[in-house]
Amino acid sequence: MQRVNGLHHITAIAGPAQENLDFYAGVLGMRLVKRSVNQDDPGTYHLFYADAAGHPGTDLTFFPWSHLAPPRLGHGMATEVSLEVAPGSLEYWGERLEKHGTALQPVEQRFGDTVLPLADPHGLKLALVDPARGVSRPFTAWDGSPVPAARQVRGLYGAQIWERDPAVTVTFLTTALGFRELANENGTARYGFDDVAGVVDVRAMAGPRGAWGVGSVHHLAWRVDDEAYQLAVRSQVEAAGGHATDVIDRFWFKSVYFKEPGGVLFEIATDGPGFAADEDAAHLGESLVLPPWLASHRAEIERALPVLTDPRPT
Repeated sequence: MQRVNGLHHITAIAGPAQENLDFYAGVLGMRLVKRSVNQDDPGTYHLFYADAAGHPGTDLTFFPWSHLAPPRLGHGMATEVSLEVAPGSLEYWGERLEKHGTALQPVEQRFGDTVLPLADPHGLKLALVDPARGVSRPFTAWDGSPVPAARQVRGLYGAQIWERDPAVTVTFLTTALGFRELANENGTARYGFDDVAGVVDVRAMAGPRGAWGVGSVHHLAWRVDDEAYQLAVRSQVEAAGGHATDVIDRFWFKSVYFKEPGGVLFEIATDGPGFAADEDAAHLGESLVLPPWLASHRAEIERALPVLTDPRPT
């Protein structure tokens, strides 16, 4: 069986794009590595935040659909995104976030990790994690960040998903994608890998099915090396009863989408070509970049998008 290699990226739904940029680049200090558009809705930005190099596994992305209502939390959706920070840095982060008016919850322990839960300006549930265990993680500090290199967000740690029938989802995770159970605590089971970053916490949840809205996770994307690897995992998904799309070229990576049995949207994404395929690595995210098939519509697309201002001090 071919397993996935941890998280590639997580995509969420935001409110106004400038407010999203102000928080993730200006407060969390992540680098905007790609300023593009939703390829299925080109009148909407697709903003990608990551480490300085845009490594797979460090990438949190957003569709600013500010016209949507808030989400309805419930089963069949991812309900929290966790970001890894440097050991011993949560006190720094608590002070910084309070200074910027961020809604914080008390620090807590989860699976041995020290965790600071919070919400972003549009209600997305986040958690900064000082992890108890170390795994392989590519990370390059960003010299242009307002956060010191030693304190910067290291990348995606994981996500929590709510499931009406966790057993069915767990069977799918372990048989189609190669996850293994890492721990079980207070009714939540953690799945992931021993050697790469990216966990998923599975929690049983009765009640209504969840629905997307501003401040919710849209999908979770899992890493594969290349297209051949991707097709092998796609075959496993289909064999396990999933209904996967054909391979879709996103230009910076190639994607396959499907819903796991409980309804959470998943993606399998290749590591390459990467965000430097169409921009100088020193200037990632500084201007609007379109995939080749949208290039002829640039003028129309630019008219539909709000102007964004770098929130960092000059």
